[in-house]
Amino acid sequence: MSELQVSGRAWVFGDGINTDDMYPGFAMRLPLPEAAQHMFHASRPGWPDLVRPGDIVVAGRNFGLGSSRPVPLLFRELGVAALVAEQFNSLFFRNCINYGLPAATLPDATKLISEGDHIEIDFGGGSLESGGRRHTFAPLPEFLRSVLAAGGLFGQLEAAGKLRPAGGK
Repeated sequence: MSELQVSGRAWVFGDGINTDDMYPGFAMRLPLPEAAQHMFHASRPGWPDLVRPGDIVVAGRNFGLGSSRPVPLLFRELGVAALVAEQFNSLFFRNCINYGLPAATLPDATKLISEGDHIEIDFGGGSLESGGRRHTFAPLPEFLRSVLAAGGLFGQLEAAGKLRPAGGK
């Protein structure tokens, strides 16, 4: 087992979920806690009231396509522990890492995991357990795990003394 592991209840979404649905334009003018209450406003109204800290979002192909909105901040605000998708939009995946939200690519994730399943993910070891079955995926490289361990890219840069902490001197 590696140092980056999470477990939680699965929420399953389909293919082609875009950032406009995750973070609607009108919500971008709101403070982060309020904006998070509008996630999936068009496709799954009320979802933010149902999600609990530690839950994990599972999705199909091309998850996070669209504009480069800071969607991972909303997931983190709601307490989502991680994302798993059959395929991520590459910019969205990198935003997840940069904002400190673990994400893994697992082929056939939406066929292997059902909504409400309890899943356990080992990002460094490249494994996911669901329903008593173990599935493997490409583990996150150490340098991405180090960004996540620091809470994201800004945290890593601050810890290295290359960036002043937000609001700090």
